Amino acid sequence: MTKNESATDRSRPTALRWLGYAFGGGLPAANRTWVLHDTTCGTWYLRHLARALVQLAIPIVVVLVLLPGSAWIRVVTAGAATLLGLIFSMAFMVETTEHRLVKAGYPVGLGERTRQDQAIRAQRDASARRRERIAARAAAR
Repeated sequence: MTKNESATDRSRPTALRWLGYAFGGGLPAANRTWVLHDTTCGTWYLRHLARALVQLAIPIVVVLVLLPGSAWIRVVTAGAATLLGLIFSMAFMVETTEHRLVKAGYPVGLGERTRQDQAIRAQRDASARRRERIAARAAAR
């Protein structure tokens, strides 16, 4: 986040705007900080997969409803298509989230740098907690 942006400035998009965002549309400047959070928080990859599932929902429903043949064939086809769609989506997860950030006005590479910084911070915090536990055990002896 930039100096002028904070977590308190983060406003969620409406459901309709989020749906457009899930399909690749941009969001207004008021949602800029939310886009950064959406693409860099601890669950960013789950959020990405949720957007991919929303994108896949329409073709999957079409397959289930309109594909001629037995129900099991339609279900297997829909399942296979969903799996392949998710694999494809996961292959381009980082690039897709970076593109969303660029559309929101952030510099290229910010998402990956932010996620790396968060991972380093989490490792440091975990190490500090381990050291505290070890010191507490040593003091108890």
